[in-house]
Amino acid sequence: MTSLWDQVLGTDSVARDKLYPGGEFTRAALEARSSVRITRVDDINSVQSQHEIRSFAPDLGLALASPILRRETFSIPKLGTLNLHKGRLPDYRGMPPAFWELWNNEGSVGCTVHWVDDRLDTGPVVREGTVLRSLFSTVRGLQLQLDEVGVRLMRDAVSDVLSGAYVSKPQVPQGRTYRKPTLGEAAKLEARLSRSQAPRSPGPIRALKATRSAVAYSLWRAGLDRFLRARVSVLLYHRVSDEARDNLTVGIEQFDRQMALLRRRCRPLSLPEILSNRVLSKSREPLVVVTFDDGYLDNYTNAVPILRRHGIPAAFFVATGIIGTDGRFPHDVRRGNAQIPVMHWQHLREILDWGFVVGSHSASHIDCASEPEDRVRRELVDSREALRRELGIAEPIFAYPYGGRNNMTSQRLELVRQAGYIACLSAYGGANVETIDSFNVLRRGINWEFSDSAFLFECLGL
Repeated sequence: MTSLWDQVLGTDSVARDKLYPGGEFTRAALEARSSVRITRVDDINSVQSQHEIRSFAPDLGLALASPILRRETFSIPKLGTLNLHKGRLPDYRGMPPAFWELWNNEGSVGCTVHWVDDRLDTGPVVREGTVLRSLFSTVRGLQLQLDEVGVRLMRDAVSDVLSGAYVSKPQVPQGRTYRKPTLGEAAKLEARLSRSQAPRSPGPIRALKATRSAVAYSLWRAGLDRFLRARVSVLLYHRVSDEARDNLTVGIEQFDRQMALLRRRCRPLSLPEILSNRVLSKSREPLVVVTFDDGYLDNYTNAVPILRRHGIPAAFFVATGIIGTDGRFPHDVRRGNAQIPVMHWQHLREILDWGFVVGSHSASHIDCASEPEDRVRRELVDSREALRRELGIAEPIFAYPYGGRNNMTSQRLELVRQAGYIACLSAYGGANVETIDSFNVLRRGINWEFSDSAFLFECLGL
């Protein structure tokens, strides 16, 4: 019998993609559905394309990042055609999403679903949404957020139209149509946004780290991996947000770029795969597992869509007593942070349904080594029972808060075993070499200071 490990490390990329979150949205998976037909055309407004559309006898057309449609095309569906425009109408017609809003120092960017008519982005509006600009927002980061808002808006608009419950709001005659920015305008905005970003480590230090990372990855690709023992890097994230730049946060655009690198240059694995196959196999591509701690809401709103977009599995370890409350994590209290939204149980149910792993980070984010034994035991049991009651998880995995060598003892680790957890993750760095110690899975933290080359270096597990 072929194991899951063999499937993942095999050469069948289609089978591998289907195992991971987001795999159901690959082209191969969509083409396999009997209810989906994909037709590729050179010109959507051509007579041949219009014939194809008529043969389908559509009730409603949806335009998503499409070229400008002629009336002969957009009027074919019986109810008309809806367009998703990632901009606030009528103020920001045209393209590209988010750029001109940032150029004009807007405090938010809009997203609109409207009926297609004969002019550009002027049809009656069916649904509208907004993404607030954060302190460290970038054009690409806002575009990623608009993607998710757009999905929800279009879904709701379709539901409204098909049920007859929609109201179209005509646009006012005023407004402005924008064009693609010049290279000079793009560079000018990039420079202005860069000045607003938080300062990184001194330039020489960054340059040294970048050089080290680039050399290490080049040596790996040249064959260094043949002389090293098999290893897997387990990466630790906390927040994906443009609201902060600290040692627990990565930016939205940055996280998207990292996951793209992970998919292109490494071999992402799920945590259950390495736990069920504790003897590691060698791979020409670095083996990497992605995990998150705490349970911040931005994991659901920002990280999960990007993970699904790139087909990356991940595990989320949550403080179950803080989930669904207005509580704050102890480290946020010490830093003087305002209350940062956390996920609710419904968010975690969806994450689980999408194929991700959810585990325990204790009930209230305690230091297992310093708290009294009775409290540690109670926290472990309460968190385990919450995961079983709310999510139906029978064999939970535990990631102990703070994650340092001094935050866990052998005696408290025994309590973790007794409470019914099947594994325990730390957070003090290192790579897992040759074998996986289920009760000391090593992880290395990632934050906004990591350049792309430094991120890849962490993935090598050196």
